[in-house]
Amino acid sequence: MIKFLNPSYVFKLSGKLLSFFKAVLLPIVVVGLIFSLFLSPKDYIQGDTVRIMYIHVPSAWISLLSFAAISFFCILNFLFKLKNVTLIYKSLAPIGLTFNIIAIVTGSIWGQPTWGTWWAWDARLTSMLILMFFYLAFIFSYKFINDSDRSIKACTLISVLGLINLVIIKYSVEWWSTLHQPSSISLTRETTVHFSMLIPLGLMLFALIMYVAVIFLMKYRIETIRIKRKGIRKL
Repeated sequence: MIKFLNPSYVFKLSGKLLSFFKAVLLPIVVVGLIFSLFLSPKDYIQGDTVRIMYIHVPSAWISLLSFAAISFFCILNFLFKLKNVTLIYKSLAPIGLTFNIIAIVTGSIWGQPTWGTWWAWDARLTSMLILMFFYLAFIFSYKFINDSDRSIKACTLISVLGLINLVIIKYSVEWWSTLHQPSSISLTRETTVHFSMLIPLGLMLFALIMYVAVIFLMKYRIETIRIKRKGIRKL
């Protein structure tokens, strides 16, 4: 366990992982796009508009999982003061924010022909918008609060409060009457998405996860090098 927390070991490991993820990223993206744009069928009601789902759904999942991971690492850092952990959530937060915005924008594009409006103050949409503000507040806290202890406390508080919002996002379509459809994919009940659409959705999710991994590892390594150079200058 101590080995995996060693900064030098983590930096070397991140380089090896980055090379692997870069190698598999392009083929997965190409296959995912072929299935999503050409091989998957049109929806009998939505037509080709349904193809937005292949970007919208994975982006929403990634934004939620990213914030959950950030919260976990913030609590870990608050309890044990691990420098590596700080680098992890600083590298992950902008990525999660980006996919949160993509999910909101693609949802609006899908909503216009489906609901007849670009935006509605629906419980799911509103809670996703609130998540964006949690991301912004989190990034602001570690960028502009110079005192390390205060920054860690602020980030931890924001991340824990944001976890409450994640629960609201998850159950919003069940707790309130909303325009947004209930989850079509579930681990506890039968999935309502047809297999022909489930394959491209899975491929695009995997492709975007690979993309997140590449960007995250690049940002992590850049932050690590920046901190090392900053320390050398101080000497």
